[in-house]
Amino acid sequence: MKFHTKLCILLVLLLFSCSEKKPVERMNDDQLRAYADELAHKYIITDGHVDLPYRLKIKNFRVDREYMGIPIKTTEGDFDYERARKGGLDAPFMSIYIPSSYQLLPDKGKALADSLINMIRGIAENIPDKFALANSVEDVEKNFKEGKISLPMGMENGAPVGNDIKNVNYFYDRGIRYITLTHGKDNQICDSSYDTTHTWHGLSPFGREVVTEMNRVGIMVDISHVDDSTFYQVMRTTKVPCIASHSSCRYFTPAFKRNMSDDMIKKLGANGGVIQINFGSTFLDSTVAKQNDENRKNLQAILAAKNLRITDSLAKPILDQFKKDNPSLYADVETVANHIDHVVKLAGIDHVGIGSDYDGVGDSLPTGLKDVSQYPNLIYVLLKRGYTEGDIEKVCSGNVFRVWRKVAAMAQKS
Repeated sequence: MKFHTKLCILLVLLLFSCSEKKPVERMNDDQLRAYADELAHKYIITDGHVDLPYRLKIKNFRVDREYMGIPIKTTEGDFDYERARKGGLDAPFMSIYIPSSYQLLPDKGKALADSLINMIRGIAENIPDKFALANSVEDVEKNFKEGKISLPMGMENGAPVGNDIKNVNYFYDRGIRYITLTHGKDNQICDSSYDTTHTWHGLSPFGREVVTEMNRVGIMVDISHVDDSTFYQVMRTTKVPCIASHSSCRYFTPAFKRNMSDDMIKKLGANGGVIQINFGSTFLDSTVAKQNDENRKNLQAILAAKNLRITDSLAKPILDQFKKDNPSLYADVETVANHIDHVVKLAGIDHVGIGSDYDGVGDSLPTGLKDVSQYPNLIYVLLKRGYTEGDIEKVCSGNVFRVWRKVAAMAQKS
């Protein structure tokens, strides 16, 4: 090959390689935001926890009647198809949420879980050009190529497993791909971070069986909501990496045990797992949470002095004036990035993801991340902080997909 031909090929390769890595440091703000939006749509974004199903249940949503704009387009809640498309969200894990009160029922919420699963299946069946079910990473990737939003499912609260270990496989067959072991109260599986009863001092004997069986059938173990003892016992029991589908760093909220301590984050990283950062302001900033708690207490005192309830019509002008004088405080997108930075510092870039808790944390979402249309804002902040395109892909979905694949691969060997 002649020298000039080799030189031309070398120049072409050099230009191609340079085009793959954009010089972020030379971009102005508008260019950087455009690049963030580009990456949000170039890479699959998975969110570990979106509470759409329970929001729709409260609204008496039924899949066998007209959709009334839900979940394609609505001004209600944090999620719909159009906003998800704008934000680049491709695979929101639909939370099959079982309130702790259902643990008291004979079936421990199994009927509710089935009804919510049926709802998600119905959405995919009735709007097949926009939504599709996803039981594996491969399903998500296929749906992404076809321009559809995947609806993988995770069950928030393992109560519906009941006392029958066969129900773990039952829920796998129904499409559940992670189970949050408990929720706001201790259940038959383990203790909750929100409960002070310490029923089992961690996992129950049956809970250990449940974790082992989840490993066997291919359901990811989700340690969000569990107490510290449960977490450490899960780490000793599981044979595969775990996830925290919607938790944040206790470093920023020392009194909030629902979040993960530095040592827990390190242990989760050593396990190969991923913490998916929750967007609720209470999870992100203890100062914000404290001030909002004080405002609530003060408002309750004012209403109590006037013998009013918050739902009373006479309370409305008082509420309006109080909110005007004492506006709620919020964390912001930079705070979410702080939590990501902290995880990266403790465990590395391979162990952090997104678990917004959209539709699950009410009016506490941070400025810049108020709904599913705003993921590019987070990517923009991360790019400003020096995260590479490869880092962004890992945070958006690569890390969770790695865990999901390992859990599935282990199940195939069982």
